[in-house]
Amino acid sequence: MTQPSPRLPIVFILVTLVLDAIGIGLILPVMPDLIRDVEGATSLGQAAVWGGVLSTAFAVMQFLCGPTVGSLSDRFGRRPVLLISLATMALDYVVMAVAGSIWLLLAARVVGGVTASTQATASAFLADISKPEEKAARFGMVGASFGIGFVIGPLIGGYLGELGPRAPFWAAAGLATLNLIFGALVLPETVTDRIRRPFDWRRANPLGAFRAVGRLPGVRPLLLLFFLYEFAMFIYPAIWAYFTQYRFGWSAGTIGISLAMFGIGVAIVQGGLIRVVLRVMGERIAVWYGLGYNFVAFLAIGLIGNGTAVLILTPMIALGAVVTPALLGMMSKAADDNQQGELQGMVSSLRSVSMIASPLVMTQTFFLFSRPDAPLHLPGAPFVLAAGVMIVCAIVFAARRGAARGAEA
Repeated sequence: MTQPSPRLPIVFILVTLVLDAIGIGLILPVMPDLIRDVEGATSLGQAAVWGGVLSTAFAVMQFLCGPTVGSLSDRFGRRPVLLISLATMALDYVVMAVAGSIWLLLAARVVGGVTASTQATASAFLADISKPEEKAARFGMVGASFGIGFVIGPLIGGYLGELGPRAPFWAAAGLATLNLIFGALVLPETVTDRIRRPFDWRRANPLGAFRAVGRLPGVRPLLLLFFLYEFAMFIYPAIWAYFTQYRFGWSAGTIGISLAMFGIGVAIVQGGLIRVVLRVMGERIAVWYGLGYNFVAFLAIGLIGNGTAVLILTPMIALGAVVTPALLGMMSKAADDNQQGELQGMVSSLRSVSMIASPLVMTQTFFLFSRPDAPLHLPGAPFVLAAGVMIVCAIVFAARRGAARGAEA
């Protein structure tokens, strides 16, 4: 395969992922205030429920359209898909900045979800230019870029949030537009005639894509594990702002600082430590380590009642962020070169399913255990639930290894 000679395309891909995370991080600290401003919700619990609805609407559309967009990138190339996604992202943030009703916010999330293919297509681009042994580490760069964005985004969002709940959306729209211009100037096409394949609606839908990708050796249980893990990890964007404001009385600025600290940890782990972890442990042991570490971290956050202690622990939580790149590396090795877009589209859809389910489950759990008449007052109940999901993940991963040994015998 012809490798892109300049480094600028890879820089663009990483910047795109950073800005994607910045856009998410910018708005997280102000979402409770924005929803209460637009909807007139009177409590954080009610605002959290609406926040879950908005996140779920976005994720539903991403789930339905993820494989389609992935297959389109296998047919028409990564470049047009990425640039169209960035243009739509910028427009989506503008609409959210001017929205005067919860229904307009909902419509913006629906449209944004249709073309929210940035990470999947960017991952496919990296798979195109990577050797098999480089893929897990390159996918670690994806996570590191997201972590860096989470350092910058919440800090800016928390600061701009002091000016008003809509200011961060204008900033996110501007950043997306600047990156769109950068990509139009430097991004080449990596889909060559050798790996290009016709668009097929049978593969370009969630069920068809799952059947096709699921036939790859050993991939189906890894996809299930990936879904469960993402379901648990999505607790941070789904509930963190509501939980910390309710539990510890944190302001938008403090929430932004805490998310930035988490992002620093993710960037360090997936940008540098992941290479050491994979070299020393290998992908399989790295998954085991990450599941165990996250189990302990979730329990600690859910049960500790001291805000200062949680703030200190926040960057340490990211030390378990090795599972996703290890799983993506294992799955990408099992796929052919002309299936990378389809595989990443399927991964994007599964992430979207977790984004559909997790906000609804986590916000409802938070609401039920934080309301005045709750039979058990435990605002950290969502984190205890996430710890339980880590146990289920471990069972799925162990069953996969057992099935593989049985097949070998």
